[in-house]
Amino acid sequence: MKDRYRSSVVQQRFFYVHVQKAAGTELRERLKRHFPPQRMYPDPTDGDIFAVAPQVSVRQLLARWEQRKAQIEIITGHFPYSTTELLDAEFVTLSVLREPVERTLSHLRHHRKMNPQAQGVPLETIYEEVFRPAFFANHMVKMFSLTAQEIATSAAKDTWAMVMHIEFTPERLARAKDQVGNLDVLGLHDHFDDFCDELHARFGWQLGEPLYANRTPAEEVTPGLRARIAADNAMDVELFEYARALYRDRRREH
Repeated sequence: MKDRYRSSVVQQRFFYVHVQKAAGTELRERLKRHFPPQRMYPDPTDGDIFAVAPQVSVRQLLARWEQRKAQIEIITGHFPYSTTELLDAEFVTLSVLREPVERTLSHLRHHRKMNPQAQGVPLETIYEEVFRPAFFANHMVKMFSLTAQEIATSAAKDTWAMVMHIEFTPERLARAKDQVGNLDVLGLHDHFDDFCDELHARFGWQLGEPLYANRTPAEEVTPGLRARIAADNAMDVELFEYARALYRDRRREH
């Protein structure tokens, strides 16, 4: 495990692993209060979020990095942890993880909100027809276990690394735990304000007051749906328990 505090004195660049539905949009909006647009990736020059998807496409990130690396101080996006190995710089690594069942339910609600044809459709139906058979299970394990070579291969094919098909093996889970342990700043969704406070204390970032972005109101779901999501995300459940224990240990240390 690397020394997670080695960067607290001198570091120029930061890499935020944006786990879906784990307050990443809220963080990015608050980061805009501290970083000028040109110091962030992506910024408005990096491509349309729908046509080019600079916040997801590693291929676009690599192309823009070659043009803007002298400017960029912080990278935020849905890029797996090991993407940093494809960039010729040292980074302070940051991420926020979320309890997998709640993360998935939030994703289901967001899907319904953003797709008119899904309005009024029960979350159980959306999960069965859109999410469960597809590539959304164990998202956090994927984000922290993909290797630099796998990410580079997906970029060469112009596919998004975060949705590539992989086999979830015990080795994947072990690698994901190692990488979460390597994070310089680890946050948990239900302690998000503490995460922001740590960024202020360690790096002097002026993030301002809390704000809320990209949220959907919670709703009651059946115990059966919760159980299915937990079973389909068993490795994410184990990874999150590991992250929660690590988070507690780090808080006790300081």
